[in-house]
Amino acid sequence: MQLPFDGAISAFYENDAPDDIHTALKSADKGDILSPEYPHKKRMGRKAYEREMAALQIELVKLQSWVRDSGTRIAMVFEGRDAAGKGGTIGRFRMNLNPRAARVIALSKPTETERSQWYFQRYIKHLPSAGDMIFFDRSWYNRGVVEPVFGFCTPEQNAQFFEQVQPFEQMLVEEGLHLFKFWLNVSRPEQLRRMLKRESDPLKQWKLSGIDVKGLHLWDEYFAAIADTLERSHTQIAPWIVLRTDDKRRARLNAIRTVLHRFDYTHKDHDAIGEINSAICGGPDIWDA
Repeated sequence: MQLPFDGAISAFYENDAPDDIHTALKSADKGDILSPEYPHKKRMGRKAYEREMAALQIELVKLQSWVRDSGTRIAMVFEGRDAAGKGGTIGRFRMNLNPRAARVIALSKPTETERSQWYFQRYIKHLPSAGDMIFFDRSWYNRGVVEPVFGFCTPEQNAQFFEQVQPFEQMLVEEGLHLFKFWLNVSRPEQLRRMLKRESDPLKQWKLSGIDVKGLHLWDEYFAAIADTLERSHTQIAPWIVLRTDDKRRARLNAIRTVLHRFDYTHKDHDAIGEINSAICGGPDIWDA
């Protein structure tokens, strides 16, 4: 089978991956958590996951009905390294929602016209109207992480972004929009395991890009940019919620719980929602990759 990018991900694993990453991947079983810092050794069991997710899906449907009736506006930002699980987490939020009022925004690179505009302008037109829930699969935070890592913006543009992002988000929240900012944190061995799986699966190869491949060699540069972004844009009015996603199942459950706990919607069932696991879902203090 022809591998995308001439097998560059496999080549990285064989030739360039750090020894500890190579060893962890070679010796791991399917359900093993590869990061020693992760608070669990094994992935959450499927039956328990599906039981808890089914209960949360009912609560999400109740939430959407209340959002529609009350005119509430919700925007969720999902950021993280490649293969951190952004799309899958968004998919679990939307699984049983009316897609017309629960839209995904995943913008491609800016057009020539958009590059001539105020940086935030192309995102503003996608913000929710009354009764809507909007899911940003990557967002304005490209300028905080991806763009400086790859040289897609100047240092001056990056500095201007950080001068403006806090006032921008403060205006959104003060205007009545409910903003959630999720940072999905994946360890280096788990990221590589997922990318190798994508490379070998014809049904998932479309998820890979040249940026993903180049990013494997830029782990430390990403680390510095992420640390800078979390430090400079985590505020009381628009805090970052860090999800540790080495186990996607636990991460998805806790992301959904975080949103459900925020609202007092009609017929809310607190027992069905359950508690947020603070070791999986918390503030920037639990970010480590």
